[in-house]
Amino acid sequence: MTANLRLIIFDVDGTLVDSQGDIVASMTAAFQAEGHKVPSRAQILSIVGLSLEVAIPQLVPGLDEAAYVRMVEAYKSAYMQLRASQGTQQSSPLYPGIRAVLDELNAVPEFLLGVATGKSRRGLDALLAGHQMERLFLTQQVADHHPSKPHPAMLEAALNETGIDRQNAVMIGDTEYDMTMARAAGVHAIGVSWGYHGLDRLDLADKLVHSVADLPGAIRTVWE
Repeated sequence: MTANLRLIIFDVDGTLVDSQGDIVASMTAAFQAEGHKVPSRAQILSIVGLSLEVAIPQLVPGLDEAAYVRMVEAYKSAYMQLRASQGTQQSSPLYPGIRAVLDELNAVPEFLLGVATGKSRRGLDALLAGHQMERLFLTQQVADHHPSKPHPAMLEAALNETGIDRQNAVMIGDTEYDMTMARAAGVHAIGVSWGYHGLDRLDLADKLVHSVADLPGAIRTVWE
C-alpha cells in the first residue's frame, strides 16, 4: 500500500526567514514618506503576515485610498533597495537549521512542500532565488492573487493545485493569521515560537514547536 501524499505549507517571514529588520525599516520609510508618526517595532511586527494593503491601514487608520497606495509603494521600494544593497542572505536570512529541515522533508517521497505568504510574487521570487530554493516548493501562493490572510483562499488554491485532501495538509506559521487561515481552510496548523507573534496569539495551533530541529517530528505526528 502506498502512503498518502501530504502537503506541508509554510509561511515565509518569521517562519522560514528572519526579515524583521527590513520589514521595520521599510515600514518606517513608508510612514516617513507621508509624514506620519512611525509605529513602534512591536506594532509593526504585530501585523506581519497580512498583505500590505490590509496591514498599513491597521497601523494608521482613516487615511484616503491614495495615501495608502503611496505608502504601499514606498514600502515596496524601500524593501527592494535594502535587498539589493545587502543581498537576500543578509537581508532575509534563513533561520538556523531551516534549510536542512526543508531538504529533509523534500527528500520524503510522499511529502509535497508549498508556501503561503503575504509577499508579492516579485518578492517571493527574489527571496527564493537568493536562497537557491526556486525548485523546492511545488505550490506558491502570494498576496498578488488572493485576499489577505487569514482568508483561506491561499490554502484552498494550494489544495486545488496539488489535489491533496485538506486532512492531509498542514500549515506552518508564526502568526495568528496563519493559524486562523488554517482553521478556516480545514487543514492542520503548527505554530512556531521563533517568529513575530507571541504564544498567546497562537492558541488555534494544533501543535506548537519551539525548535527548528523539532519541526519534522511535529509534522509527522499531525497525521498519527
